Amino acid sequence: MQRSRNRAGLSAAMAAAGLMALTGCSDNVARSSDDLVNGKKQFVAKCGSCHQLDRAGTKGSVGPNLDAAFRRPLADGFGRTTVRGVVADMIRYPPIGEEMPANLVHGDDVTDVAAYVATVVSKGGKDTGLLASAIKPAGSGKPAVAKDGALAIDADPTGQLAFVATQASAAPGQVKITMKNPSDVPHNIALDGGAKGEVVGKGGTSQISADLKPGAYTYFCSVQGHREGGMVGKLTVK
Repeated sequence: MQRSRNRAGLSAAMAAAGLMALTGCSDNVARSSDDLVNGKKQFVAKCGSCHQLDRAGTKGSVGPNLDAAFRRPLADGFGRTTVRGVVADMIRYPPIGEEMPANLVHGDDVTDVAAYVATVVSKGGKDTGLLASAIKPAGSGKPAVAKDGALAIDADPTGQLAFVATQASAAPGQVKITMKNPSDVPHNIALDGGAKGEVVGKGGTSQISADLKPGAYTYFCSVQGHREGGMVGKLTVK
């Protein structure tokens, strides 16, 4: 239901934008004052937990898939500058009843995010140049290893739906698993079929304890859509 309302709100915004001139193209949508690298970073940190955008590497499923949502309007002749305006307006003024809060980003960050999304949305391929290295790949950290019964598996600091480590190991027995979350996006740590830690953000720590027997376990974030978006890993106990 929530995703249906989000799609309806986005469709209404595009329809309203259609009353304006449908100008602009992908080459000119970014202005000289725009910082697309900052736009990508802000989008990943503030918006990626809810929205899928392939070029940004985000897989959020709570809100609409932006690539899919804008593909038809772009094919129908809506210019990317129109997309830019729609994205900026949706950030500033989400439709009433939407789960998305207003002003997730502020000031120049709004125009940077809108410019980045409008530039890359519904495009194939990957970002290049500085944009390619703007965000560290999710889950690219070293495997986490338990020490003296304590195992740290932190959330990605950029706000991506990922843990820093997607692989972890521990010896059998009582293990305390902690997850620090430095980002603003709420996360927790949970074991499949086991305990779930407190949902935390902004520097909070989620933790669980379990008596683990040898075998393979799945750890994940239980916040809606986060596991599906890629916030999951494998814990090997031996």
